Amino acid sequence: MDMTSGQMQDVSEPEQAYHYGVIRRAMEAIDQCDDSLLLENLASQMGMSPSHFQRVFSSWVGVSPKRYQQYLRLGHAKSLLKDRFTTLETAHAVGLTGSGRLHDLFLRWEAMSPGDYARRGSGLQIYWGWFDSPFGLTLAMGTDRGLCGLAFAAETGAEPAMADMRARWPKAEFIEDPMQLRPWVDGAFAQNGETQLYLIGAPLQIKVWEALLRIPSGHVTTYSELAIAAGAPKAVRAVGTAVGRNPISWLIPCHRALRKSGALGGYHWGLPVKRAMLAYEAARTEETTT
Repeated sequence: MDMTSGQMQDVSEPEQAYHYGVIRRAMEAIDQCDDSLLLENLASQMGMSPSHFQRVFSSWVGVSPKRYQQYLRLGHAKSLLKDRFTTLETAHAVGLTGSGRLHDLFLRWEAMSPGDYARRGSGLQIYWGWFDSPFGLTLAMGTDRGLCGLAFAAETGAEPAMADMRARWPKAEFIEDPMQLRPWVDGAFAQNGETQLYLIGAPLQIKVWEALLRIPSGHVTTYSELAIAAGAPKAVRAVGTAVGRNPISWLIPCHRALRKSGALGGYHWGLPVKRAMLAYEAARTEETTT
């Protein structure tokens, strides 16, 4: 988006943009319905035949509309905490660290030094661009070293998302350049994709984000577990703040952090997005293991 003209740059092929619009409306319809929607009824709301809608939805989300609905129910977070709770020490012991294979992606990452972070982005060039994603309109930001930001604007709107991300590094130079970021963004949302991250944060934040990177796809942990893994077991509230300040949502999977009760807790880009992410991951994880 050109923040002076307010015009959104089209960064998608026409067919991709059309399918994205269909899927977004379908997810909203599923989310707003108390009971499961029949394929025929859901397809009718989208103005498509059931067979065509099924193909488009399954291609984009990776699972059928019926399967996705099963994972989008409000009680799904509690069942995840019961059945797929991950202690981070175990995850670390089996090699799920920042340099390994994580949540269906190959990630390479490095962190900015505390001294550089204290300069609030001074001397740093950050490229940005808007992209479609399974979770709505997405703002990507990155340096020459990797993605440093992913923001989801479906709930917040585009301009607040942009203002939020720019405020994190107020002294950086921001350059609109979607093509610079596209290979990393494409890798971020592809199964078995590959991308690179550049973590920009305070020391405690970096430790918390490292802990989040150890949580396997389709699994969850608690804020108190994250505090232990970050070496600050008594600082659960500060850890929760660090989770909320995660600038690279989805790839640093803060959506996998739940309260001990099984409640979702907060999510910086809106709880509907967090629920969709958990459902999307759980459905894909089951598809690959069954």
